[in-house]
Amino acid sequence: MMSDVEDIFVKAGAVLKGHFLLASGLHSPVYWEKFRVLQFPAYTEQLCGMIADYFREEGIQMVAGPTTGGVILASEVARQLGTRAVYAERAESEGRTFRRGQSISPGERVLVVDDVMTAGGSVRDVIDAVSALDGKVVGIGVLVDRAMQPIDFGVPLYSCLRTVAETYTPEKCPQCAAGEPLVKPGSGQT
Repeated sequence: MMSDVEDIFVKAGAVLKGHFLLASGLHSPVYWEKFRVLQFPAYTEQLCGMIADYFREEGIQMVAGPTTGGVILASEVARQLGTRAVYAERAESEGRTFRRGQSISPGERVLVVDDVMTAGGSVRDVIDAVSALDGKVVGIGVLVDRAMQPIDFGVPLYSCLRTVAETYTPEKCPQCAAGEPLVKPGSGQT
């Protein structure tokens, strides 16, 4: 199944090579552009189905994701689980929060979803936003887990694809040392 998932990303032109600034602040020679996959509803349905199937027996009452890619994923996973979806937006100071009348009831069983996980910051922010409303995070589902080391969130983590791509702090980045231009995905350069 893993090769099928990687094939989806390759067919969609979503595995990019270059010198990229990741949302985590790290640099990498490989970038997984999830929006090149998410533009195809059939791929989105298939990948979200994998996440939904993994957590189907966990009594999920709600699916939460971070804006922006997580909105699409949360909506589709929730559709497949027959529940509702909420979206955690960036807070004005730091972290994420639920706005626009979205709420979580105390004890509500929440599945957190995200697109590509490198350091887990967005996932942690959504977990914190759910916990702030006394929701209960019971699992995490991501399309691609590219973390250098496994991340323990204290709940089951499912990834459609587990892959490792080198990441570097800016000070230790060999591409920076070689003078290669840095691309910030989402800035119109990819």
